Amino acid sequence: QVQVMESGGGSVQTGGSLNVSCAVSGSTDMSFCMAWFRQAPGKDREWVAAFYTGTGSTMYGDSVAGRFTISHDNAKNTLYLQMSSLEPDDTATYFCAGLRTRLGCNSYCRGGSCDAGRFDVWGQGTQVTVSS
Repeated sequence: QVQVMESGGGSVQTGGSLNVSCAVSGSTDMSFCMAWFRQAPGKDREWVAAFYTGTGSTMYGDSVAGRFTISHDNAKNTLYLQMSSLEPDDTATYFCAGLRTRLGCNSYCRGGSCDAGRFDVWGQGTQVTVSS
């Protein structure tokens, strides 16, 4: 059984940078579509970025493209999200999610968003707070 656990996050001022990590444990013999989602109080869960471990391909939501970078370390089996030029609207709980697939992330991420309902492995989340 695959499990993920987020770490990192914290508080930063507008324009600052933060990194969050997601350690993946358990059987990972297949490729995964790994993604970051976020949810702010009173708002719907929003997809942030996705990474397909089979090819290394990446995808980003419009609100973070050019500011955030998703990456994966195969040796450590860890997913990362490097966040820069942070804004107060980036304040949210950030969740790591995974989906075992041979199809890549494109099958689950269309129209500029990934379908959270298709991801069956979720972490507990880590808080990111950006103050103005």
